[in-house]
Amino acid sequence: MSEIGYVRGDATAPQGKGVKIIAHVCNDLGGWGKGFVVALSRRWPGPEAAYRRWHRERAANDFGLGAVQFVQAEPYVWVANMVGQRGIRTGSKGVPVRYEAIGTALDAVAAKAAELGASVHLPRIGCGLAGGKWSRVEPLIEERLVRRGIAVTVYDHD
Repeated sequence: MSEIGYVRGDATAPQGKGVKIIAHVCNDLGGWGKGFVVALSRRWPGPEAAYRRWHRERAANDFGLGAVQFVQAEPYVWVANMVGQRGIRTGSKGVPVRYEAIGTALDAVAAKAAELGASVHLPRIGCGLAGGKWSRVEPLIEERLVRRGIAVTVYDHD
């Protein structure tokens, strides 16, 4: 069975050949401006614009915890905006990461990756501003993606 590949580098510049999906975690407030999304927006304006529109029009769409929006950034690169964080961290209210929502979102990413014949590339999702633990996220990635035969690369920024 394959396993998660770990590399040092920039997840917005995914390595390898073929179609790639860059997956990352967003909050459920429509906020975009800190963490990994800053690097995404520097490279492509489309994912941020699509996310903000998706949130703004949420009464008429599926926006919410566990939902995923796929945005094509380049001919062979897609960005998966995964809603896996309730709110943002403020004070001592606990962590905003929602592991169940990340798992649900990863199921959708797996289906899209299979449809496109794509590999999946991501930072350590849910473990930055969302406050999650990699020891809880990594098994979700293994279960929802790797066990389905999808190549996964996790990027640790230099």
